Amino acid sequence: MSADVVAFTIESLRQMNFDVDGADGGTVFGPAGVDLDSLAVAELALRVEDAYGVKFGEEDMERLAIMTLGEFAADVASRSTSLDGAVK
Repeated sequence: MSADVVAFTIESLRQMNFDVDGADGGTVFGPAGVDLDSLAVAELALRVEDAYGVKFGEEDMERLAIMTLGEFAADVASRSTSLDGAVK
């Protein structure tokens, strides 16, 4: 599932007009990578919530902003698994 989340996230960022050429699981969301601002993090979280049925709280937003794509994908997979005991 993590690879699917990475691919979905990269495509979402591309649709949000971020330069993600060469992005992979090690690419960071913060200034050293994609450089998402707080609004972009919130939009990305909403897209992922809709696609994977997971929920992010306000307290998660700051933490998400400093993750790598791979860390984010693992977090989404973990949240999805904890919802019903099986990865969606």
